[in-house]
Amino acid sequence: MTYRALRVVASLLCCLVLQGCGVSPTQSMEVGSPPSNPLVRENYRAAESLLAQLRYRLPLKRGAILIGTLVNTDALDRSSTFGRITTDQISARFTMAGYPMVEMKLRNRAYMLKDQAELMLSREVGELVTSHNAQAVVVGTYAVSRDQVYINLKVIQPQRGIVLAAHDYTLPLNDENRLLLLRGWRNTAWPATYPAR
Repeated sequence: MTYRALRVVASLLCCLVLQGCGVSPTQSMEVGSPPSNPLVRENYRAAESLLAQLRYRLPLKRGAILIGTLVNTDALDRSSTFGRITTDQISARFTMAGYPMVEMKLRNRAYMLKDQAELMLSREVGELVTSHNAQAVVVGTYAVSRDQVYINLKVIQPQRGIVLAAHDYTLPLNDENRLLLLRGWRNTAWPATYPAR
């Protein structure tokens, strides 16, 4: 084999190796500069943490991912503007990573209470998983203390109920977040767990 032929073969092999490496979900997210808004920035970081855990568990093209509106941990059938905008930002980051997302919004209750303590996916979510052939469901809750909003996110494999990824983080209960928590709170007055200043 001539030197020129060897160079051609070597070039082809390099191309094949590079194609085989592909691009991981977290690599494909590196677009633009980080958001300047603290809420968006922290929600994006939370999504990136989930995506890093899912890198080898959820193929990009196997099926859609359902995402449910974040709900108040003390009232699982209720959310707020804060819960909905956080859900939208998590979903956006998953979309940037290449995952097809299906939003359930609040009308589809993601959670139900089991044995007065354990949270489980509702039957309604199970029906959506089947109809969309979804490979995973992203769910989350938030709780409010005097100074912080505590957020828990999970990615669940719905057929077996296995948690594939999880992330906890906090946001300050500043004036902006307090307003978002107050807005859109459904069918209730301002909860006692949301201290007013």
